[in-house]
Amino acid sequence: MVRVACIQYQLSEISGFDEFANKVTTQITTAASQKADFVIFPEFFSIQLLSSLRDIPDTEGILRIAREFSAPFIELFSSLASQHSLHIIAGSHPVEEDGKLFNKSFVFDTEGNHIAQPKLHITPFERNDWDIVGGKELVVVKTPKATIGVQICYDVEFPAASQLLANEGIDILFVPYCTDDRQGMLRVRYCCQARTVEHQIYVAAAGLVGVLPGIDSMSAHDAQTAVFTPLDIDFAEDGIAAIANPNIETILFADLDIGALREARKKGTVTPQKDQRHDLLGV
Repeated sequence: MVRVACIQYQLSEISGFDEFANKVTTQITTAASQKADFVIFPEFFSIQLLSSLRDIPDTEGILRIAREFSAPFIELFSSLASQHSLHIIAGSHPVEEDGKLFNKSFVFDTEGNHIAQPKLHITPFERNDWDIVGGKELVVVKTPKATIGVQICYDVEFPAASQLLANEGIDILFVPYCTDDRQGMLRVRYCCQARTVEHQIYVAAAGLVGVLPGIDSMSAHDAQTAVFTPLDIDFAEDGIAAIANPNIETILFADLDIGALREARKKGTVTPQKDQRHDLLGV
């Protein structure tokens, strides 16, 4: 059995990185005290640091977060992952590489090592307002308890990437997201549930809530963090292992049976991952 902790993170004004670090530390310590194996934060939750950068445009602020806070961000989560011996999917954070800005999710293991999964599909807002570009790497992480993958928000709305991850044997897909209205949140939610049916995997989706006053790009958010299961007799009858109350800060826990998942792929009521026509689809 694997325990997942999903942080439904609320934005608020902060004075600087130390205040951000204190909040994150409290949340991870709480998750660890409840014996979580994996902790996931939402997409762009580190953008809260914009509130500590006064009187500069959002676009310049994003670059400053990437340049000034990426190293302490990685150091913070590396330390917390090794201290509590858990895996952390650290939402997403802007990263500058070779003069380009990427939206990346850092995945930390129990020893504090990390890899990065870039967002592949970039929304019109990210592209037009923040000059973010899409990455090319699709990462599979094998841990002692489960094989996992990450798709950042919009990425989960594109089935081909999920299929490639499923072909590599992932058990849990983690989806950090940031959506500014109910329609956006439901696009992510329904696509997450579709992925559980198509690939017989669990999907844990964690969303961002709250606003940053005076920061136009962070003026509205809608989230209802949830963990989804395949729809079969050994799982939740509605395909929802756990779901949070919407638009409040909380930590959602779910216990996931990896053995049952792998058994269902072999002889479930339906076996879509096994029955997929790879010869027709080319993935």
